[in-house]
Amino acid sequence: MKRIYSIIVENESGVLSRVANLFSARGYNVESLSVAPIDEEGLSRMTIVTDGNEQVLEQIGKQLNKLIDVIKVIQFGDEPYVEREMALIKMHTDRNTRAEVLRIVDIFRGKVVDVSHDSYTIEVTGDSTKIDAILSLLEPLGIKELARTGKVAMIREKKR
Repeated sequence: MKRIYSIIVENESGVLSRVANLFSARGYNVESLSVAPIDEEGLSRMTIVTDGNEQVLEQIGKQLNKLIDVIKVIQFGDEPYVEREMALIKMHTDRNTRAEVLRIVDIFRGKVVDVSHDSYTIEVTGDSTKIDAILSLLEPLGIKELARTGKVAMIREKKR
């Protein structure tokens, strides 16, 4: 079972290394990792996606909470949450494929962020299913290069 952890940490050198070391020392796989500063001065949010059984996932949460630089650990599970990731996709294009690539990009509400004589660079944002779907349609047209971020997630606010 996959689990997303959102970890608020001190924005200091070595914190990422200590968190990553926790995973590697215990043989836990990190499927994706994203880190960026948040609105509170001196803090960052790490979003880590990992896989394991319930016991392993609970142990990861407990171990993360023990790290000195960790302020808060949020495990995404039963509560509704929003998750997104982004992909940059560089496509081989020619006279025959340009229009088809643009149609697919439009359907997925992506955008072309760079154009050259024989390629388009596309940006698309959404959940993992959306990213996988556009990639499966673009693959036969000639993906030249792909960069994909890890997931970022937040708990949904309760509706009134």
